[in-house]
Amino acid sequence: MNIKDAQLAVDNWIKAHGVRYFNELTNMAQLTEEVGEVARIIARRYGEQSEKESDKDKDLGEELADVLFVVLCLANQTGINLQESFDKKLDLKATRDHERHHSNEKLK
Repeated sequence: MNIKDAQLAVDNWIKAHGVRYFNELTNMAQLTEEVGEVARIIARRYGEQSEKESDKDKDLGEELADVLFVVLCLANQTGINLQESFDKKLDLKATRDHERHHSNEKLK
């Protein structure tokens, strides 16, 4: 599924199962909460903090999908074609950062 199709799938889900989109500020708060859940898993599972027993069953993929869902909601409700924006960003990063990363001694 490409990003354009994902945006459409989220919009269809909202229409079929939700009443409406939450407003942009509510979705921004929701995004922050979801990113926090991802950060908690990463910090405890891959970082130096110990993982609590209650966190061991948390699914990182599911939490990342939650982040993606809210990002797609925000794109939909603000009229952003995220496929187009992502493609442009990827092209920019490919041209701007190619030599920078290849010549970075820290990455060798």
